[in-house]
Amino acid sequence: MRLIISCLLLAAALPATAQIYKYTDANGNTVFTNQPPDGTASEKVELPPTNAIQAQPPSQPANTEANAEQVASYEVVELTGIPDEEAMRANNGTFSVGVRLEPRLKPGHSLRLRLDGQPYGQPANVPRLQVVNADRGEHSLVVDVLAGTTVVQSSAPVTFTIQRVNTSSPALRPPPPTPRPSN
Repeated sequence: MRLIISCLLLAAALPATAQIYKYTDANGNTVFTNQPPDGTASEKVELPPTNAIQAQPPSQPANTEANAEQVASYEVVELTGIPDEEAMRANNGTFSVGVRLEPRLKPGHSLRLRLDGQPYGQPANVPRLQVVNADRGEHSLVVDVLAGTTVVQSSAPVTFTIQRVNTSSPALRPPPPTPRPSN
């Protein structure tokens, strides 16, 4: 089996070592070919050796967990301003939350919310983030500390309920006018 593979590799390498010939045709064009032409003067072309690059040994990948632990040096990362026991009234679904960090946000880091497990909004470097047009009902919110696009550290998830008043609710309709007694 090795002999067959060796023969195939040698046969495949033969065209790479073939001789190149150069001559001028009847129209005055310079022609390069791998076979000498019949009846025409030609010269052998000597090519310089091909470029060769030595394979580099693979480098060890950076230990991302160790790097994340070095970068993740925030003692406190938590969301503030979200009610615990009661529903949050946000008729248009817009509200803002605070982020408490100790120590302060480091240069190169940013904050981004995760609403119901999905990244929400653009990363920012301010400790006050806004949620816009969230649906009514129960949600989960987390704040991630980012270094570029890598999550360095996350807060504990906070579950809360948004209450949006439905303007077509019968409770919000004005009472019908009282009928006037007729004379």
